[in-house]
Amino acid sequence: MALADLWAVEMLIAAFAGGAFGAALGALPAFIFTGFMVIAGETAVIANVDAGSITGSVAFGAPFSPAISFAGGAAAAAYAAKRGYMESGFDYHNAKDIAFALGTKPDVLAVGGVFGIIGYWLTVASATFAMPYDHIAMGVTLSALIHRVAFGYDIVGKARGKGFLDMSPFEREEMRVMGEAATDGGSVETDGGTATASRLAVEPWLPHQYKWGNVAAIGVVVGILGGYIAMVTGSAFLTFGISAASLLFLNLGVERIPVTHHMALPGSTAALAVSNGGEGSLAVALLVAGAFGLICALFGELFQRIFYAHGDTHWDPPAAAIVFGTFLVAVLYIAGVFPSSSWVATLGI
Repeated sequence: MALADLWAVEMLIAAFAGGAFGAALGALPAFIFTGFMVIAGETAVIANVDAGSITGSVAFGAPFSPAISFAGGAAAAAYAAKRGYMESGFDYHNAKDIAFALGTKPDVLAVGGVFGIIGYWLTVASATFAMPYDHIAMGVTLSALIHRVAFGYDIVGKARGKGFLDMSPFEREEMRVMGEAATDGGSVETDGGTATASRLAVEPWLPHQYKWGNVAAIGVVVGILGGYIAMVTGSAFLTFGISAASLLFLNLGVERIPVTHHMALPGSTAALAVSNGGEGSLAVALLVAGAFGLICALFGELFQRIFYAHGDTHWDPPAAAIVFGTFLVAVLYIAGVFPSSSWVATLGI
């Protein structure tokens, strides 16, 4: 990609539509479609090595790139909550309800579309300079920062309890003090339909997946599985697709479904990087994949405790963890530890 691609009219139109569609469906349902498209695309490539357009152009392109459709949906939720459109019954601030379909209101679709274009621009900018991380995941991460600023939400929020990392107020079911809404992205009247008195003091991203030991355990497991699937199929993305698609059950209300795509993708990528595309030891690849799953799981939890639990909109911990994990793959390749960086760009090195 080149910087000229920033102004490719056909891509801007497609990205607008992708972001608007993500708003209509809701960010999480749109991302689940990304998962299904990745499974379809990677399966097609395994069957026919020339059939790569589904993953590259659909799953990670304008229709369902998380930087476009998911980020557009998340931004639209932040806007809709600010306007008082959302009465979803969500336990947290309504702007965090990424499972809620926002429907067909033109202004909400327009916000999703604009942020679809922003996500496209962010992705192209990272790709143009061959930045050493997952360009789409960075687009998701930066887009959330932009929508918080654009719609007047606090960038981080107010730490409660013993600091940003303390989840004990949630465990004690402590509530926010009346009047705090003015510092949490608006007054009581513009709080997205969620009265201050009914909001928990601390809102962990996943109430069933925030304890350090549990997060570490699932990280190792999913990292190893991602590494194994990558080694036997040659695909760094298939396990990511499976993990993303599994969120259908979470979206349907099945309890305790873990969110794991930020463990799967770095684990798969690291396995292929350490084995030089699958040529090395399977045992070593699995160990490295498990380590990356662990590291990225813990990084995601750290990120949510700082940037999600005390804020008012969805700032995606998995996207940030994927940025971190893929950056680590690039660093280890540049340092000569890994013989390749798999699909991760490395500043042209």
